[in-house]
Amino acid sequence: MKLKRSASLIGAVAIGAMLLTACGSDANVESTSGADSAATCEGKSPLTGEGSSAQQNAMSNFTSIYAGVCAGKAVEYTTSGSGNGRTQFVAGLVDFAGSDSSIKDEQAAAAAERCEGNPAWNLPLVFGPVAVAYNLDGVDNLVVTPDVTARIFNGQITTWNDPAIAALNEGATLPSTPITPIYRSDSSGTSDNFQRFLAASAPEAWTLDHSSDWAGGVGEGANGSSGVAQAVAATPGSITYVEKGFADQESLGKASVDFGNGPVELSSETAGAAIDSAAFKGEGNDLVIDIDALYASNTADTYPLVLATYEIVCSKGYDADTTAAIKSFLLSAANEGQQGLEEAGYVPLPDAFKERLVTAINAIA
Repeated sequence: MKLKRSASLIGAVAIGAMLLTACGSDANVESTSGADSAATCEGKSPLTGEGSSAQQNAMSNFTSIYAGVCAGKAVEYTTSGSGNGRTQFVAGLVDFAGSDSSIKDEQAAAAAERCEGNPAWNLPLVFGPVAVAYNLDGVDNLVVTPDVTARIFNGQITTWNDPAIAALNEGATLPSTPITPIYRSDSSGTSDNFQRFLAASAPEAWTLDHSSDWAGGVGEGANGSSGVAQAVAATPGSITYVEKGFADQESLGKASVDFGNGPVELSSETAGAAIDSAAFKGEGNDLVIDIDALYASNTADTYPLVLATYEIVCSKGYDADTTAAIKSFLLSAANEGQQGLEEAGYVPLPDAFKERLVTAINAIA
C-alpha cells in the first residue's frame, strides 16, 4: 500500500489528529510520505492505548499517518502518564500502554495474567532527548554538569549565581535570584528516567531512590510534559527536565551538559550518537534497553540523557482482531511513522533498533 499526497489522505490525517486530541494530546504533528506502508490495515478499530505524555507528539504523528494509510481505522491514545498507562493496561482497559519505563516486577506478573498467562513485551518505539530546560533572562547558553543538576533538584544549590554554576559559565551574568525547580507531579516515566540518570551520572549528589514519583522534595509540581514546560515558561528563574519537543514549543533555554568530556549541546545528532551506543538487556523480543549503562556513559559529543518510550503489549493473549490491529499499527509506526519525528523533537529509530523491533512486532501472536 502506498502513501499518497491526496485530498483523501489529508482528510484522514485530520481525522486521526482529532481523535488523538480528543483523547488527551495537546499537540499534533502532521506527516505524509510517498513511501510504502508497512501496515496491513487489519483488525479492530479503534485500537486503544494510554500512558506516556512524553510520546504524545510522536503518537499524534503515528496515528495521523495510520489513519491516512488505513481508511476507517483509528487509534485512540490517552496521555495520562506512564504509571497510569501501565495500570490501565494491566487492568485490561486499553490494548497497549505507552511507558517511559519498562513494566517489571509485580506489575509485569499482573500483566501476564491479563495476557492470558503470557508475558508482556516492552517495545521501544520512541526516543526523545530530555532537556534540562530553563527560564533565565540574559543567559542563552547555560552549562551544567550532572552533579550541579542533581544539587539543583535536591535543593543543595538554590540561587543562579551559586559558585558551582558560575564556574561552568565564565563570562555569563548570573543573577542572585532563587532557582525554582519544576518537577512532574503525576506518575511519570520521565521522572523515573531523570532520577535514574542523576543516580548513574552523579551518584555522590543524588542518593535518592528513583521511581515514577518524584523524590526530590524541592520545587513546584506540574502535570504532564506540556504542563512542566508551560510552568517554566511562566516562571522566571525556573528549571525542569522535559523532552526536547516540549521545551522547543515553549521556547525554553536548553542547557548544554558536560557529562565529563566537555559541554554537549542537545541536538538530534548528539542524542542519536548516544542511542546508537545503547544495548538491549536480553536476546529475545522483550526489548528492554540497558538504560543505566547509557546514562553513566560520557563519550565525547554524545548526549546520553535520552528517554526510550516503550509500547507495552501482550506477546500473546489478545483476541484475533486486537492482535491484527496491534501488529498493523506498530509496524506502520516503526516504519513510515518515523518520518516527521525529528521536527517534533524526537530521534528516529536507529536501523539496528528498528530491525529488532520489527522482528518482535511480527512475533506477537
